[in-house]
Amino acid sequence: MKKQAFNPYLPSWEYIPDGEPYIFDGRVYIYGSHDSFGGIVYCTGDYVCWSAPVDDLGNWRYEGVIYRRTDDPLNKNNDCALYAPDVAKGPDGRYYLYYVLESIDVVSVAVCDTPAGKYEFYGYVHYKDGIRLGEKEGDEPQFDPGVLCEGDKVYLYTGFVGHNDPTRHGAMVTVLSSDMLTIEEAPRFIVPGKHHSAGSGYEGHAFFEASSIRKHGDTYYFVYSSELMYELCYATSKSPTESFVYGGTLVANNDIGIGDYKPRTMPANFGGNNHGSIIEINGQWYVFYHRHTNGRYYSRQVCAEPITIAADGSIKQVELTSCGLNGGPLIGKDTYPAYIACNLFTQGDEYPYMCKNGQWTDANHPIITGDGRDGDEVNGYIHNLRGDGVVGFKYFDCKDVKRIGVKVCGVTGSGRSGIMEVRLKWDGEVVGEIPIGHCSAPTEFFSDVNIPDGVHALYFTFKGNGAGYVAFYEFTLE
Repeated sequence: MKKQAFNPYLPSWEYIPDGEPYIFDGRVYIYGSHDSFGGIVYCTGDYVCWSAPVDDLGNWRYEGVIYRRTDDPLNKNNDCALYAPDVAKGPDGRYYLYYVLESIDVVSVAVCDTPAGKYEFYGYVHYKDGIRLGEKEGDEPQFDPGVLCEGDKVYLYTGFVGHNDPTRHGAMVTVLSSDMLTIEEAPRFIVPGKHHSAGSGYEGHAFFEASSIRKHGDTYYFVYSSELMYELCYATSKSPTESFVYGGTLVANNDIGIGDYKPRTMPANFGGNNHGSIIEINGQWYVFYHRHTNGRYYSRQVCAEPITIAADGSIKQVELTSCGLNGGPLIGKDTYPAYIACNLFTQGDEYPYMCKNGQWTDANHPIITGDGRDGDEVNGYIHNLRGDGVVGFKYFDCKDVKRIGVKVCGVTGSGRSGIMEVRLKWDGEVVGEIPIGHCSAPTEFFSDVNIPDGVHALYFTFKGNGAGYVAFYEFTLE
């Protein structure tokens, strides 16, 4: 029996950001960098890989470590993190892993005979005279490689533009030979950065980082993280090396820009950097992106949402959901973990960023977190749900739902109690109230609920009487 697919689609104890999805031999493989639970910097781990059958996107399999930080000759002392990678199948049928090490401005390449085997260091992208890309006079530093192979041509997309650095011009493409390393055509800029976007059509959504490239029909889609950081945008061209035109926003990991269930400028989740791509799986296109957890920038998880490519090639921004790869709403009668929340915010937030120096400092914000140490295989939960906090889940196909239950912890002491309110809209009428009593350990509480048949979102808020907040583990629809 196929499993339902949630966001994040990997286990809640796995932190893979910068996800690049590919289909090889009937399976979807996800390649990304590797954060840690409670991390204090980006990309602390080795590269690992997960995969799932194309017809069972809720059933992901851990493929193991595919490349270690110290496998690169420039990192034998393990001083540098492995930043966002990409993978391409070369003309020789082997699989090539492209990446940039922290604080090193060249592109490294590893190779493997299978999509998720042990990759071995292969070399550095270089000019015909042997000088490495990023080290030749006039080169800009390399970052976040994206790769596309077409016949004997290999297109390498890279770049990073800091918010206060006008010396960086934007995203660039470099053409490589079939050996996957040697430069045939020097870098050229295809999408401008913030400081060079005037009059380009990219104003306000200029290139920041996270280059990714895909092709649909005769059109190339360049996916990137914009100067706003929290959104993935796209540009299109009929050529892989020039004439890219700004298309729009694909997804924002705080839902800024979505205005059908809230004001367009209101954030409905934590905003932070973003990285991902698009892919077609069994006739449906998806955008892959990442979210932020644990109240900081450095514990990111991969998510996905279905998108539609219109006849004219345009793609409309999609909203965050809990059921991205599921092919439709989740079953309206089941028990679900709270960590699949797609909306998580405090009422009254006015800014897309709720983070300072890498960590959210407002003690009133609920966060998705977990227990144990990095790598412990235990489900996450929502911590610090209190008066102004809102937790939202989308979507559920509800039929004859009569009762709803929550598993929470945190109401302790004599005379303390609370109520978990249930709504179908974040600012809508209450359709159910679940009384919460003493619970110093995770405890279930149930109540009747008035949910009409149909597809609905579910929003939860906690109102406490002498209880500051609760930890929210799961909910049940009966």
